[in-house]
Amino acid sequence: MNWKFFSRKKAPDKPRKSVFREWVDAIVFAVVASTIIRCLLFSAYAIPSASMEGSLLTGDYLFVSKIAYGARMPMTPISIPFLESTIFDGKVKTYWDGWQLGYHRLPGLGNVERGDAVVFNYPGEVVPRPVDMRAHFIKRCVGIAGDVIEIKNGKVYANGKYEPLAPEGQTSYMVTTDGTDLNPDMIINLKIDVRLQYSPSLYEMIIPPASLAELKSYSNIKAIKEVIEPAGEYNAQIFPHNERFKWSQDNFGPLTLPKRGMTIKLNDSTMALYSHAIEAYEHNKIERNGNNIVINGKPADSYTFKMDYYWMMGDNRHNSEDSRYWGFVPEDHIVGKAKVVWMSTDSAGSGLNHIRWNRIFKGIKSY
Repeated sequence: MNWKFFSRKKAPDKPRKSVFREWVDAIVFAVVASTIIRCLLFSAYAIPSASMEGSLLTGDYLFVSKIAYGARMPMTPISIPFLESTIFDGKVKTYWDGWQLGYHRLPGLGNVERGDAVVFNYPGEVVPRPVDMRAHFIKRCVGIAGDVIEIKNGKVYANGKYEPLAPEGQTSYMVTTDGTDLNPDMIINLKIDVRLQYSPSLYEMIIPPASLAELKSYSNIKAIKEVIEPAGEYNAQIFPHNERFKWSQDNFGPLTLPKRGMTIKLNDSTMALYSHAIEAYEHNKIERNGNNIVINGKPADSYTFKMDYYWMMGDNRHNSEDSRYWGFVPEDHIVGKAKVVWMSTDSAGSGLNHIRWNRIFKGIKSY
């Protein structure tokens, strides 16, 4: 019997790749794999400001889950991966906006919920840029699409139900002393941010909740009173920047958050609240013809929203630029849910103290 019948033919030897070719293949594979992971699974972001203190700190580096709400497909497909949208102080773009895709999102593990720490593209940018090339913000979601949001004396309510501040969240207080100088070590140890000193005995401070009782116990502290902006006073910085609505950062609303499929009647009041969303986020052209409203060349007395919108606020309530100032966050701006602090650095520390070791791989809670 011819046993060679069962034997395999030996494949001809392939020429060995050069070292250069092997390096190129390895780099291409790494870039493709990391780009897929970054687009579909998770990304890393850093916190540059104090708007979320004390739950999330300046210098925290986060892993943000894209699959939590479903990965948003690239809207600006031609860009240099792993770089910010602009470099060299904003002088050079790392993307080409000549080709833009529509908004699409893959199915996710869940939806944006109240209490989530959410990363999103900043909707208040003045310089026009594609949505996915705008700066990244992180805030706490306090209102989801369809909710009625109201702030009374600094406390947030969604549909009439109190939404508590994160346990580590903080706000500002007026602190009256007996006039003696405050101990700098005490300020550092209690992690107090002295914002203003109005007189030798009067300060405005941002105080973490865990430090409030101890500060009150010092003999030179005479009074501590929470700062609350009064109701009924118009503040041009506060959304919707219209004198019809005399709202402040501590007394605001009620305001209904738009929801996909929700229809509103168009009048002077609803136009003040929702016209920016209708134009800037849903890409319509609004004109006024006397007392009539014209959308995309057609008279309109109502409008039906095409997207869901959210209300985002910082945990550091008196040191946060958030929805109270620029309004709604559309669903196409949502990037993902902050899940883990994988590294944290303290700019005031040195040596080994430059790293906040107790925050490494610390989970980020929803409240």
